[in-house]
Amino acid sequence: MSDVAAGEPATEQETVRRVLQDTETWAVVGLSNNTARAAYGVARVLQQHGKRVVPVHPSAETVHGEQGYATLADVPFPVDVVDVFVRSELAGDVADQAVAIGAKAVWFQLDVIDEDAARRVRDAGLDMVMDRCPAIELPRLAARGEA
Repeated sequence: MSDVAAGEPATEQETVRRVLQDTETWAVVGLSNNTARAAYGVARVLQQHGKRVVPVHPSAETVHGEQGYATLADVPFPVDVVDVFVRSELAGDVADQAVAIGAKAVWFQLDVIDEDAARRVRDAGLDMVMDRCPAIELPRLAARGEA
C-alpha cells in the first residue's frame, strides 16, 4: 500500500495515491446540480473513475444519479472520503464532521486551506489531502499507470 516504512509519515503524493486508489465512496460536500460549480465537474470525473459520489448539500439534491443528503451525518452508509468544496473558513467544521462519521480521509479542494483542521484530521488517524483536486490527480496517476 504505502512505500514508507512502518511508523514513518507518508509523503503527500503517497497519501494522494492511497486516497485515490483505496477508496470507493466519496461524499462531496457542496455538490449541487449547479453545472457552473467546480464540484459538479469533479464529481463527474470521480464517477468516471469508478467512485460512488454522494452529494452533501443543504438542498439534498440528487446529482449525477446519486441521492443527496443535507449533512454528512444524514448519509446512512459508510463514507471513505469527504471531499470538501466549501470556503476555507467553513472547512474545519466539515473536517470535524468527517472524523465524527468515521471517514477514512478528508480531501480539501484547490484553495481550501485550514492547517489546524488538517492537523486535527491527521491526529484522528485519517488521511488528509489539502489544496489539491482529484480531477487533476486521477489523470496523473493514470498517466503513470497507477490508476
